[in-house]
Amino acid sequence: MSELATSPPPAATPAATPRPTGRRMSRRHREWLAAALFLAPDCVGLALFVGLPMVLSLLLSFFQVSGFGSYEWVGLGNYRRMVGDPLFWDSMQTTGLYVLVLVPTLFVVSLGLGLLVRQKLPGMGVFRTLFFLPYVISLVVVGLLWKFMFDDQVGVVNKSLRAAGMEGHSWLGEPSTALYAVIAVFVWVMMGYYMIIFLAGLQEIPREYYEAARIDGAGPWAQFRHITWPLLRPTSFFVLLMSTVAAITGGFELVFVLTEGGPANSTSLAIFYIYQQAFVFGEYGYASAMGTALVLAMTLCSVLIFRITKGGRFDDGQ
Repeated sequence: MSELATSPPPAATPAATPRPTGRRMSRRHREWLAAALFLAPDCVGLALFVGLPMVLSLLLSFFQVSGFGSYEWVGLGNYRRMVGDPLFWDSMQTTGLYVLVLVPTLFVVSLGLGLLVRQKLPGMGVFRTLFFLPYVISLVVVGLLWKFMFDDQVGVVNKSLRAAGMEGHSWLGEPSTALYAVIAVFVWVMMGYYMIIFLAGLQEIPREYYEAARIDGAGPWAQFRHITWPLLRPTSFFVLLMSTVAAITGGFELVFVLTEGGPANSTSLAIFYIYQQAFVFGEYGYASAMGTALVLAMTLCSVLIFRITKGGRFDDGQ
């Protein structure tokens, strides 16, 4: 009797995976969602700590504030007072001079340092660190350090001048030099940061351009004029814009520590005068009005820089 061949039982058919009934999100929408999630923390922080205070400051500028509890509606009274305040216009004039001297100086020094540290020389990494180091130090510490260095009697600046056979000078005590001393300190602090920005822009320029220019007989100045400078337009625009904003809104700590606005209000920048009105004299509404005017001035300067530099674009804006 022949054995019957037995076949294995058929394999169980796997259950079909249920297909999602909802509509799948497109790749573009997923990218937008991911970008929104990454930007949300910064947007919330800006809204809470920048946008909301600016709105509240604008509203406060229409009130006469006495202490922390009494608010009296004065409409445009604070702005009319601002227009007739000679000390406010003196502070704006000082701020204008401060910006006009500081921004070009900082731009040229930072660009020069960027070109210098780009060279492949031994120990260049150490120089990059030394140039950048002042930027990470607190401005209050920097102010105290330079106040001691600018001292009339024991400061290292005057001692160096006397050792070279020259007379010392009261750098922070004379109205003719106090503002320029503050500018010099601010340049010393910020030049390392903008040096790094310029260095990043310089490293984006292909080396082949310079090699081709050298083959054609172009010297260093011709290479800078026809290659480096045109291709640094986006970086230059960023540095000009950020240094202008920093000059208008920054520098308070240095002025406060070095000169306290003196001598004879020669270093009383607008931001320092606003601080005095708000936290020394308790004129919060008036200080808010001046703060609004300062923000408008800073916005106009930013727009002017954007128009002059065409936003750092490589084309002619056509």
